[in-house]
Amino acid sequence: MNIQSIIRKTCDGFKPYVSGKSINEIKRKYNLKAVIKLASNENSLGASKKAIKVLRDNFDKVFFYPDSSSFNLKQSLSKRYQLPVGNIFTAAGGDEIIELIAKLFFNPEDEVVISKYSFLRYAMAVQLMGSKSVVVSMSEDFKYDLQALAKACGKNTKAVFVTNPNNPTGTYNTKKEFSIFLKDLPLNKFGIKPIVILDEAYFEYASLEKDYPDGLDYLKDNINLVVFRTFSKIYGLAGLRVAYGFANEDIVDYIERTRPPFNVNLLAQIAASAAITDKDHVMHSQKLVAKERQYLYEEFEKIGVKYVKSVANFILFNSFLFMGKDIFSKLLKEGVIIRDMDEYELPNWVRVTIGLHKENKLFIEKLKKFLKS
Repeated sequence: MNIQSIIRKTCDGFKPYVSGKSINEIKRKYNLKAVIKLASNENSLGASKKAIKVLRDNFDKVFFYPDSSSFNLKQSLSKRYQLPVGNIFTAAGGDEIIELIAKLFFNPEDEVVISKYSFLRYAMAVQLMGSKSVVVSMSEDFKYDLQALAKACGKNTKAVFVTNPNNPTGTYNTKKEFSIFLKDLPLNKFGIKPIVILDEAYFEYASLEKDYPDGLDYLKDNINLVVFRTFSKIYGLAGLRVAYGFANEDIVDYIERTRPPFNVNLLAQIAASAAITDKDHVMHSQKLVAKERQYLYEEFEKIGVKYVKSVANFILFNSFLFMGKDIFSKLLKEGVIIRDMDEYELPNWVRVTIGLHKENKLFIEKLKKFLKS
């Protein structure tokens, strides 16, 4: 059977997202006893202790289906952010939120504006729906050029993706820049401004910056705005796959109608409801990243490595005259997992997650060893 003759055209030749290597995979492949993972921007402190406790207390309930509406989790989010439940939706990770929005809004005749060097899943969602991606260059300092994004919007523009702070560059746009961007967006053929999908996966880390904009502050005056965040990063629940978003009630209503039932699993809902109250875990995570980020900056400068200043829990750095994948492959054999940037069309750059001090120290040692070889 020629499967290509019957699949949707937008799936023909579709390239899957390449996830970070797992610790067990590298241990098996290279016969290593110890491996550290600094590739997927996970929280090196682990999960919230409050989340771990409720997980242990509720393992015996896994034979039940979860609450399809994520009622308790939405109540916890409503209390934390002082927003009505009607403005909140949940999903199985940020990836599902991106796809839910794409399925709800994107048609083949639509254009969606995205930035170069932004999260790959945006362009993938656009492609799956058969829509057209309009890709805008970043500024020279690897920041979103919000002015250029607004100018790229036309009559057929259905939506614009903005990541703040951005993955994989770690850069962010200021309150002033974001406010001007929202005002400058032109009307499309529907007589409205394009939907702005604001990805704030690393919100808690970037929120320490005084001029960093909180997307929720713009919801009331921008009915075209959808903001989403995740429990995968600072809360350390990446393995449970749970995220949440905010939008006006009409958008949330349609997301609720079109999402799969039971999309957030039972344990994920329970753990996330506890994690969102764990202010100590957030604070300790922020302090660790701030301290260790400075350590890595200083070490990079000692060995002459060019890097991009980040407000997230990862750093993008240049691989000199080497290809990023060469550093990635060499460090894998040494038991250090980082992330090359070939997928992002940045072949001479590498991204490293900020880990515990002993992990960061080992990474620097292995990097120096490679550069001297």
